[in-house]
Amino acid sequence: MNDHSVKIRVEKAGLLTLVQDLGRIGHQSFGLSLGGALDRRAMRMANWLVGQSEDAPVLEITLQGPVIRFDGNLQVAITGADLNPQIDGKAVARYQTLEVQQGQTLQLGMAQAGCRAYVAIRGKWQLSNWLGSYSGIQIAGKYWPEGSRLEAGSEISVTPGLPIDLRKVETKKIPHYSHQLTVRVLPGPEFGWFSEAAIRYFTTRAFTIGPNSNRMGYRLRESIPDFQLEQELISSGIVPGTVQVLPSGSPVVLLADAQTSGGYPRMANVVQADLDYLAQLVPGDRIRFVFL
Repeated sequence: MNDHSVKIRVEKAGLLTLVQDLGRIGHQSFGLSLGGALDRRAMRMANWLVGQSEDAPVLEITLQGPVIRFDGNLQVAITGADLNPQIDGKAVARYQTLEVQQGQTLQLGMAQAGCRAYVAIRGKWQLSNWLGSYSGIQIAGKYWPEGSRLEAGSEISVTPGLPIDLRKVETKKIPHYSHQLTVRVLPGPEFGWFSEAAIRYFTTRAFTIGPNSNRMGYRLRESIPDFQLEQELISSGIVPGTVQVLPSGSPVVLLADAQTSGGYPRMANVVQADLDYLAQLVPGDRIRFVFL
């Protein structure tokens, strides 16, 4: 390790830029969400490209990116959504190790494909840790830990690691994002509460992600017709990927920042392997469900 720190400074804020890692494990019994990067595959790839451990913190950037200035030399990598990354106005490649020099700026624009991009930086990040994680999570309108949401003027100090040989992800391993996705699901605990007609509708229609969706979950626009809940459910445990059905018949797909329990029937659960692709959908995109 070098004995000096490099500051990265946010010159212009993006829509939502958060520090994320693999989440706050072991606190769900106290009602605290797991949190962490929504596209863990992209996060792990970014960290591999700069020689970091897979659970090292990264920046998760949603839909529109920031402008970041570096006051020293660092190795970085960008994965996930295509936000048209540029260094000093020159386009740079995603899914490979990049070298930034003192005084250069990294610009990330509007998403061209996908929803969330990940930026890894080689070195030791000097950040606040809360309950074993650096992951930013919103509680009562405030992000914890302090500094985990990056705004204009935010700074992070990084002690650079020794440079590594440049790495690149094979083209065939780079995901391609579309506006319609089929995800695999398993029956949820209350699957038996739903009629054959409701299950048929759920598995033969494409559902549209509504505008009031976020890191907590995707609220889907369409409703299962003639849906009637004949039993009352005591608030029960949920996990990322749980598909609840609201009294209106509208499904909600819960994500990493969702509450740890809920009182709506759990019709299905998205398999973990498909959650990364789900995280790259934007409002207006469509989801189809298929039971394994």
